[in-house]
Amino acid sequence: MAFDEKYFSTHTYANITFAKYSMYWWSNRFFGMLARRYGRRGARLLEVGSGMGHLVGQLSAAFEAYGMDLNHWAVRQSKKFAEAASLQTASAQELPYQNSAFNVVIIKHIVEHLPDPEKAIREIARVTEKDGILILATPNLGSLLKPWKGEKWIGYQDPTHISLKQPGEWLEIIQGAGFSPIKVFSDGFWDVPYIRYVPKPIQKLLFGSLGGLQAITGIVFLPMLWGESVIVIARKQ
Repeated sequence: MAFDEKYFSTHTYANITFAKYSMYWWSNRFFGMLARRYGRRGARLLEVGSGMGHLVGQLSAAFEAYGMDLNHWAVRQSKKFAEAASLQTASAQELPYQNSAFNVVIIKHIVEHLPDPEKAIREIARVTEKDGILILATPNLGSLLKPWKGEKWIGYQDPTHISLKQPGEWLEIIQGAGFSPIKVFSDGFWDVPYIRYVPKPIQKLLFGSLGGLQAITGIVFLPMLWGESVIVIARKQ
């Protein structure tokens, strides 16, 4: 499947709204909080796979922000939301930046789409300065409730998810590229329903409340297996 305009209205994006206070909005706000907490204000920040530009756009006030995406249409659209950021079309596996150019690199739900995610993470290591920060998120094959979903699990719903791996495999790749993990955690159980016949609003409250609390407060506390994504914050050695 081509990463074009249609991609942002199909598969896992089909039911996503970009509106303020949506789950997408809270997610970007949370990752923005992480970047500001662990990164150096005013330094260069890169979002690999910046999509529509919502996250890199909000970070432009705190960093010299750069965004890149393989999707030409998305890069054009993102200029409306990230006017102060430097944006371009490029591949995550061949980053068009100099060595040690960035203090923070965010790659949020991109590695699972790549034919060679190991190469992409090595490229990220190349462009990250010593003691710089990597923030990575990807579907969590180790999620405790994934067996409840079976083939309907969210990570399986996008045919472009060609590189799903266990959390331990991602950590080996990240460490092998020269990063040392600081935090490894998850985002909660938001992929409702998990139980048949129980209304979705009740399940959102039952299963999603902890993830929602983490997203709102920015306080990282959910164990790696307690959610549908694994999130890694790591420092370049």
